[in-house]
Amino acid sequence: MKEQRKAQRFDLRLPFELVRGGSVQGAQLGETKNISSVGVLLDSTKELEPGESVEYVITLPSASELDRVRIRCLGKVVRCGESELAATLERYEFVRKDPGPKNGHTASEPRS
Repeated sequence: MKEQRKAQRFDLRLPFELVRGGSVQGAQLGETKNISSVGVLLDSTKELEPGESVEYVITLPSASELDRVRIRCLGKVVRCGESELAATLERYEFVRKDPGPKNGHTASEPRS
């Protein structure tokens, strides 16, 4: 039987940070295994239950540290195995670091 998916998957190994899983804050670093327009498969040992909310940040490749673009994503856990976590991609925003060392704001954060 041929597997049918909603969206094409791309085998991309990109660095990610799992910022929040369920109600627990706490960063875990790792790499993505694959990405689609509706979800991501993460190389992760974090144990979460299906349906729990997750927040993760994926870093896109860049020639320069100054041009580094990160994608902050919100979704839900679809499944969790021994060394991987599958999550939906429900909302996202691009986050670019400020080039100046004056403050810790990102481009997506309002400035006061």
